[in-house]
Amino acid sequence: MRPTLSHWRALLCGALLACLACLSNAQELRIGLSSNPSSVDPHFVNNDAISAVVSHAYETLVALDADARLTPALATSWRAINDTTWELKLRDGVKFHDGSPLTAQDVVFSLERPATIVNSPSSFAAYTRAITGKKVVDRLTVQLMTATPAPLLPNDLTRIFIVSRKSAEKASSDDFNQAKVQAGTGPFRLVKFTPGTGVQFTRFDGYWGAKPTWSGVTLRALPAESARMSALLSGDVDLVENVQANLVSQFRQNRNLSVFTKVSSRVMFLYTDHRESSPFVTDKDGKPLERNPLKDARVRQAISRLIDRSVLADRVLDQLGVPTGNLAASGMFGFNPELKPDTVDVQGARQLLAEAGYPAGFGLTLFGPNDRYVNDKQVAQAIGQMLTRGGIVTKVQVSPMATYVGRASKKELGFGLLGWGVGGGEPSGALRGLLATPDKERGMGATNWSSYSNPQFDALLNEALDTVDDARRETLLQKATALALKKDYAIIPLYHQVSTWATRKGLTMVPRVDEFTLAQQVRAEAEDRK
Repeated sequence: MRPTLSHWRALLCGALLACLACLSNAQELRIGLSSNPSSVDPHFVNNDAISAVVSHAYETLVALDADARLTPALATSWRAINDTTWELKLRDGVKFHDGSPLTAQDVVFSLERPATIVNSPSSFAAYTRAITGKKVVDRLTVQLMTATPAPLLPNDLTRIFIVSRKSAEKASSDDFNQAKVQAGTGPFRLVKFTPGTGVQFTRFDGYWGAKPTWSGVTLRALPAESARMSALLSGDVDLVENVQANLVSQFRQNRNLSVFTKVSSRVMFLYTDHRESSPFVTDKDGKPLERNPLKDARVRQAISRLIDRSVLADRVLDQLGVPTGNLAASGMFGFNPELKPDTVDVQGARQLLAEAGYPAGFGLTLFGPNDRYVNDKQVAQAIGQMLTRGGIVTKVQVSPMATYVGRASKKELGFGLLGWGVGGGEPSGALRGLLATPDKERGMGATNWSSYSNPQFDALLNEALDTVDDARRETLLQKATALALKKDYAIIPLYHQVSTWATRKGLTMVPRVDEFTLAQQVRAEAEDRK
């Protein structure tokens, strides 16, 4: 049972948090995660929650700062020396945890390793597929060749962690998970990984960058909201991510806690089904329909107009959502300011349904997760009620994310709620993953659960992906986004999540649009005042 507000008020009033007087001298930072990492092999699962965990021990050539802007990491610079060749200069003096120095050979090995991993549930190879050749110029210089212009290669490199060839060449994913491999360059070294429990790190004193405050970090897997909040209030952890939505305002008023928020790059949306027939779509009596209503853009537009995004953001999400008509968040590269979120128009939606041949509406099942996003179950239920009031009788079925993704990725469901972190500093990855016509060889449409395909959209996207000029590429991305979202209603954007963290008083942190919780960006306030 979900704890009531009165329960939390009592706990907040009665909880005695541990003394914080010596916080600036704390040796260990304890973080309560909202996820349960399944691996710490940096190349095994292309999953943001896992990438955030392994970012404590591993680094990329190019990084994203807290606002998703490209910044140097293990590479101090990168440049296109011609249309199909990028050259990267590596940082000198970097040591791996095994003591070996970072060289161009390690980079080449790390870029090749993802494609060799067997049984990866979500491969990182999509980020290296454009690379057709690699050249070691000298110890700290590497050139990467592509068959066609690849302006997004620096963005893709923010996803590939660099590992020591010396330690990782003969290591299995199990070796990584058992901490037998010390192949990273990050500020912390892996000590222990216990699936279902968490991850332990110790400070790497040979780190090339700013030394982290903490001598040790423990990441506890606490996916249940109540357990995570209780751990913070009892002093079992120092920081939690994804604060229970209805507790944010109370936590702000608690003198023993600090709350941090950031509008996330994660966009929440509804995927639709563009196939001739779709499972779980019926008439109002529950009988199968000869044709799929969702295949008609007017029906998809009607669905969008029936959704009150302001109600979702303000009431269902407790103001932890920002309504959107885009994929990229405001201020990000590729954001299209002309794409406003649809306003509620029930009469207009009914007219669209009538024009499409469904004046009486139809029946639909909306699927979604119940343990992945902010109030995801409640959001799905609210959308179901909104659609039903507009004539689309909607049933709602939610399940744990692991179960849900398994079915949705096989296109067994047809219509559902999903979130996507628009990473890499621009929406290109989201456009090619969610909306491009599926092409496994080119890494296109890997998560196109809508079965959407429009040659005009593909042409705009492909041109953008081949355009090195940033201004021109942004214009093409904006046009492609407008075509898919406002003309075709291929998917239906809802809102961007607002990410939340809470810490014990005396700690400060850097909130990030990618939702990563990084111990190296958590400090004691007393230390910051020095």
